[in-house]
Amino acid sequence: MPTIELQTPIKASIEVVFDLSRSIDLHKISTQHTYEEAIAGVTSGLIELGESVSWRARHFGIYQKLTSRITAFDKPYYFVDEMEKGIFDSFKHEHIFKQMEGQVLMVDVFDYSSPLGILGKFADFLFLKNYMEKLLKKRNEVIKQFAESNRWRELLN
Repeated sequence: MPTIELQTPIKASIEVVFDLSRSIDLHKISTQHTYEEAIAGVTSGLIELGESVSWRARHFGIYQKLTSRITAFDKPYYFVDEMEKGIFDSFKHEHIFKQMEGQVLMVDVFDYSSPLGILGKFADFLFLKNYMEKLLKKRNEVIKQFAESNRWRELLN
């Protein structure tokens, strides 16, 4: 089961970074290049414990659907989203937030299991893990941009 771990320092309040990380609207902005749209469940605003969102996006030239649910929640320090339906056999994305001397350290731990057995493991090695890491880094760049400017006010009331 591949794991991707990213650490992103952000000069903003922990509450703002936490809320941007669970913002459906910010997620849409960060994934515009995949034409991602929320099609069921929570489709805008902030997602909460026990709620789910279904996404439709284009990856590798193919439209795919994925549903994930928030399964753990400790505002503003931690939340987890886990896949319920989708192309992966499974995934669990832990979002960890640590207040540190004038900034927040945002930590992502993304564990996933590819479908198709040995073919999926081969795809992980060749391209999938790198592709997923780039998606997460892009998302984190957008969170950082919004949090470190006044743009977060566009999404959080």
